[in-house]
Amino acid sequence: MATKVVMEALSPTMEEGRLVKWNKAEGEKVAKGDVLAEVETDKAVMELVARGDGVLRKRLAAEGETRPVGDLLAVIGAADENIDALVGAGAAAPAAPKPAPTAPPMAAPAPAAPGVPRIGNAAPPSKAPPMPEPPTEQPRHAAEDGGRQRSSPLARRLASDSGLELGQLQGSGPGGRIIKRDIEAAMQRGGAAPAAGARLAPRAAASAADYDDIPLSQIRKTIAKRLAESIGPIPTFYLTAEFDLTRVAEMRAAMAEQGDEYKVSFNDIVLKATATALAMHPEVNAHWLGDRIRQFNRVHLGMAVAIPDGLITPVIFDADRKRLSEIASESRQLAARARDRKLTPEEYTGSTFSVSNLGMFGIDQFTAIINPPEAGILAIGAIADVPVIVNGAVSTAKHLRVTMSCDHRVIDGATGAKFLQTLRRLLENPLMLVF
Repeated sequence: MATKVVMEALSPTMEEGRLVKWNKAEGEKVAKGDVLAEVETDKAVMELVARGDGVLRKRLAAEGETRPVGDLLAVIGAADENIDALVGAGAAAPAAPKPAPTAPPMAAPAPAAPGVPRIGNAAPPSKAPPMPEPPTEQPRHAAEDGGRQRSSPLARRLASDSGLELGQLQGSGPGGRIIKRDIEAAMQRGGAAPAAGARLAPRAAASAADYDDIPLSQIRKTIAKRLAESIGPIPTFYLTAEFDLTRVAEMRAAMAEQGDEYKVSFNDIVLKATATALAMHPEVNAHWLGDRIRQFNRVHLGMAVAIPDGLITPVIFDADRKRLSEIASESRQLAARARDRKLTPEEYTGSTFSVSNLGMFGIDQFTAIINPPEAGILAIGAIADVPVIVNGAVSTAKHLRVTMSCDHRVIDGATGAKFLQTLRRLLENPLMLVF
């Protein structure tokens, strides 16, 4: 009996998926559990496996195509089995285009930037004029895209710095996209030597068009949807504090002198301190659930990681109970897996509170948007040497600014301030973190 291959919900929040790559061709034998295709979800690139044995008789979705969960993608059956009824039903489905679930009505205003109030209300979707359906998106390759190879912003910058021609590289990212590891591999092969004056030569126009429309990735669609759910409905206020990290710097340097296995980053120490403070303040380590507030007795710390297509937040579970060395190791591994889009749903769901750090980009201070149903998020800025007066003399100290975004339905001003007081005590006396 024929087996349907459908777009499965490969993550808890997935509503649709983009077929990145078919791993099996039509007519090829497959066994239950074989990886048929790679699918980009709202969080990562996941494997779609066969649920039956036989031959891949028909593929009904093209690489690069986005389909809602439950849509028929292919049919597996015996070599001589009649699958006309299944193929006909699957082929007929795309004939009646449906508007994308995340596409706003034309009458709706553009989303406001974080911190900017929205003026006016969007017209109800039922009264908005219908949006014209865009043509089916097909995978773009260099030859089909005016010679322009798809690549991430980081890959383009690395290629420009090293004098590499993107058109000469084969991408290993979703849809053949060139990513950081492709540039690094090319550099290791000796392809990084720039021609004389390469950095001074004027760059050729990437396209003759006045603009480029960039299709939304699944993760970018989800980010847009979640931000709309967060910045409007959640009554948010912000608390900013400045901490003296001089002792943290001394402790970190002393640990590094003991060997590589003791090296930790400033971010690792901040994560450990935040987790410890959350364990002492369960009223902050909480979720808003509409009709109740859930305070957690375990600290599962979300750690925002920037990836080429947006942002993802892997989770360090029971972070308050882990040693600093464990947090350092786990945070590095999770960040690497996040950038490679290899996280499993279990690794990026279940956080009770989140931390976002932009200090490595030279950002002194910023406000982060709460990830509902969490009640708060901590934004970490850059560590800077600032002048201070000690015993009447001018000296320098390493200072750090943090801003906590609070859901006022859960966290009051005094509640958030007490949490930051505890965090200050831990970071300014970091030996407390080893107990």
